[in-house]
Amino acid sequence: MDAQEIINQFQPIIIQIATPQGTGTGFYLKDRNIIVTNDHVVKGNFEVVISGKNFQKVMAPVYFNDPKYDLAFIAAPAGIDLPEVHLQTEHPVHDGDQVIAIGHPYGLNYTATEGIVSKAERLQRGISYIQIDAAINPGNSGGPLVNKYGEVVGVNTFIIAGGDNLGFALPVKYLIESLDEYLPYYGKVVTRCLSCSNMVTPENIEGEYCPFCGAKVELPAIKKEEEYKPVGAAAIIETILEQLGKDVKLSRRGPYRWEIQEGSANIYISYQENGFIIGDCFICTLPKTNIGAIYELLLRQNYDLEDVMFSVNNQDIILSTLIFDQYLTYETGLATFKDLFRYADYYDNLLVEQYGAVPRAPQEA
Repeated sequence: MDAQEIINQFQPIIIQIATPQGTGTGFYLKDRNIIVTNDHVVKGNFEVVISGKNFQKVMAPVYFNDPKYDLAFIAAPAGIDLPEVHLQTEHPVHDGDQVIAIGHPYGLNYTATEGIVSKAERLQRGISYIQIDAAINPGNSGGPLVNKYGEVVGVNTFIIAGGDNLGFALPVKYLIESLDEYLPYYGKVVTRCLSCSNMVTPENIEGEYCPFCGAKVELPAIKKEEEYKPVGAAAIIETILEQLGKDVKLSRRGPYRWEIQEGSANIYISYQENGFIIGDCFICTLPKTNIGAIYELLLRQNYDLEDVMFSVNNQDIILSTLIFDQYLTYETGLATFKDLFRYADYYDNLLVEQYGAVPRAPQEA
């Protein structure tokens, strides 16, 4: 198979995963009806936000955590119909093999990078990994590594910081081992004990300890009362979003980032390290004609509007708001974000329908 065929085959089963801590990648295995990712992508969460090309964002429970192999399994949404991909069983991995890594690095959805296997077996932390030179970055974690036959040969797991394309994927043999060991527990919440490799469930766990060896284990499903709770400005932002009828859990894209759909507009909110809370909405793009009338409208609105303002970056028309955290209160934040959401959808429609602006392409899940 050529690279484009492989990418087309895998895109529908590539899953984006979001938690209060960040984002990552997973992939769906039809024969197991399960989503595979890394344990460090979902660590500490009993449920996560998942989305794909063929289904909208939903909350999904984490079924299985395997800290030994850095694997996790997530429940697949009911009723999805996604194509089947195969795990490698017939074509062993060799040095120099061509491979493709697919994932969502830095939130850039469905990014595929080609490379070769630098070393088919590289021992790291007692596990034999596949070393690759295909570029993988934060957000790629949990995505599939695919060979030229369109088979999954590994799970992209980690990179060496400061290295020049030094990436490592967990070989599929370890994934198959974990899938087989989890099979008797399918649909239940399980974690593998890092010390003795036995399966620990809510039924056999002894407090916080493995019933087989006594080592401390983490089973997020029995600690729901300890789920992520924002503090400070982030807590105020989420309270405001809830008041405005938004699903906060589905909106989270990390501890200080949110993405909200308002009508035809996508709105991105971030709380920066410098204390500024920024809300940006890329509502539409400039047309080739009637540009002067659009600029006149935007300038007039910037004069009239108080909490939001328009800007143009290249062809993008952006509606933004800015609040410094020291001045953020529930009342001021509510009024500001209410205006941002209302105006984003309104002006998106107005600019497209009456001024000939170009609608933005639908966001990929």
